Amino acid sequence: MNPYRNGPPPKWWAPKLNPSVVKWSRPFRDRMQWKRQRLKDVKVEGVEHLRDAYRDGCGIMITPNHASHADPFAMYAAGDAVPCPLHFMATWHVFTAQGRLGQWALQRIGVFSVDREGADLQAFKAAVKIMQESRYPLVIFPEGEIYHCNARLTPFREGTATIALTAARRAKRRIVCIPTAIKYRYLDDPTDDLLTVMSKLEAHIHWRPKASTPLPKRIYAFAEAVLTLKEIEYLGTIGHGDLPQRVKQLADEILTTIEQRHDYSKPTATVPERIKEVRSRILEKLSDHPEIYAETGPAKQLNEDLDDIFFVSQLFSYPGDYVSQDPSVERMAETIDKFEEDVLQLPTAQIRGVRTASVSFGEPVEVESSKRSKTAVANLTQLLESRVQGLLDSC
Repeated sequence: MNPYRNGPPPKWWAPKLNPSVVKWSRPFRDRMQWKRQRLKDVKVEGVEHLRDAYRDGCGIMITPNHASHADPFAMYAAGDAVPCPLHFMATWHVFTAQGRLGQWALQRIGVFSVDREGADLQAFKAAVKIMQESRYPLVIFPEGEIYHCNARLTPFREGTATIALTAARRAKRRIVCIPTAIKYRYLDDPTDDLLTVMSKLEAHIHWRPKASTPLPKRIYAFAEAVLTLKEIEYLGTIGHGDLPQRVKQLADEILTTIEQRHDYSKPTATVPERIKEVRSRILEKLSDHPEIYAETGPAKQLNEDLDDIFFVSQLFSYPGDYVSQDPSVERMAETIDKFEEDVLQLPTAQIRGVRTASVSFGEPVEVESSKRSKTAVANLTQLLESRVQGLLDSC
């Protein structure tokens, strides 16, 4: 996973979608799609679901899985198939990674910023307004982070459903959510590259590369070695159980300790929800310290807590049985991608080879404005998650 700067966003970048800029920028986007992601083409299935809702003038939210840095390119290609431009809600870090021209361009091709870890009312209101009034669909990735698990969803955050339900209560038109699955496959066999990177990873922890061992076994041996080091660091001992159990136990132990330090406890919440809440509390405390990156005093402990929370996010991205369940080249590549980012600390994983993507739109889920029950957000979140996973399973 990509580490990002802690603290509040420097500003808010509002939605300023310009359909002409989206159209004119298509050749540039196509070049970047190939150059940065080696994504040869994008096949779109079920486009009639999006096209019909768009033709009928509905307020549309598209809810894809988020497994790759190539996902925005895939979604722009899907929009071209309708054709219609799209709004995108994206973390503010996407904007700070750009210069002023890049920020201007992002806004014109439909992107606006959100502070995922705070109560970003500006972004929330903008998203609701788009759903109420805009001709053009809104794309939100409900997983939030890129977890590099293209065949298996992580829990959807509830903010997506909250936006949809709020819009449905206020809008004078139908509001629909369209579950969407993005799936990638390699056209080139990246095995030779994976073996090379695996040897670098093993050398990084002072192991002799295990060239004669099958790649899936090398992946699991490496994962267990790194996990053991982190267990000793945080717990002082090696965990018990299989790999998925040990990953879960370590993440929960670290997260519970930090939650207790910041007076928060909601063990029934998902790990991403717990991370978001406690991170928000820490950032609020940090705002009281003028030197938020100080190496001594209260700010030091707060920043260490933020580092540990990010490590929990990394742990959460490893199900522990992802490769053993299906040792496909795609799953092995995704896992090694994560190792590169998490262990070798690359900003983003290397491109493995030429890929193709499929974008599958499911049947629209109509959001009923009359539903005000306490479980409405949770129910819609679970429904969208199950629909997207079903689409992934059938890809």
